[in-house]
Amino acid sequence: MYKYVLFVTCLCLTTTVPGQDISELERRNGFKDIKLGSIADSVKGAKLKKEFKERDQFPAKLYTVSHPDYESVGEVKVKDLELKSYKGLIYEIRIVTHKDTRVMKALQSLYGKAEYDVINEIYFWKGRDLLLRFSSKNKQNLELVYISFPVMAMMKIDKEKKVDDIANDF
Repeated sequence: MYKYVLFVTCLCLTTTVPGQDISELERRNGFKDIKLGSIADSVKGAKLKKEFKERDQFPAKLYTVSHPDYESVGEVKVKDLELKSYKGLIYEIRIVTHKDTRVMKALQSLYGKAEYDVINEIYFWKGRDLLLRFSSKNKQNLELVYISFPVMAMMKIDKEKKVDDIANDF
């Protein structure tokens, strides 16, 4: 009996690592000091690339970001950093880095083991207010995408208001 309890205890200790918690993802709420839901124009080095319609419905803006603070994550070079905003609020942060296994290891040390979506071939961490997707973009690059649920919900509410406005106009 003693050996069984010791075995189960050791198994539990090796499968959970202290500090791995999705609440850390929620606390950070973005990449470095770029926070989801914050004003896109306030991000250092953000330049408007284009205005577009997200899902062919929502007026959005795409920003590229070029600033020394965001050129790397540790020793891993950031090749591309883009933000999407709706009504001025950041709802998506997209980062492309050189392919380096340390990126995934670092993410797992912060947020715990990722879930895997077999269909889309992406790893992800999902919190209450945001989603972080991690995938291989091509042979040389990795892509991380942070998505804000509150801003996406605001888009949905605005869409429903437009439908209500049309219905009320009859």
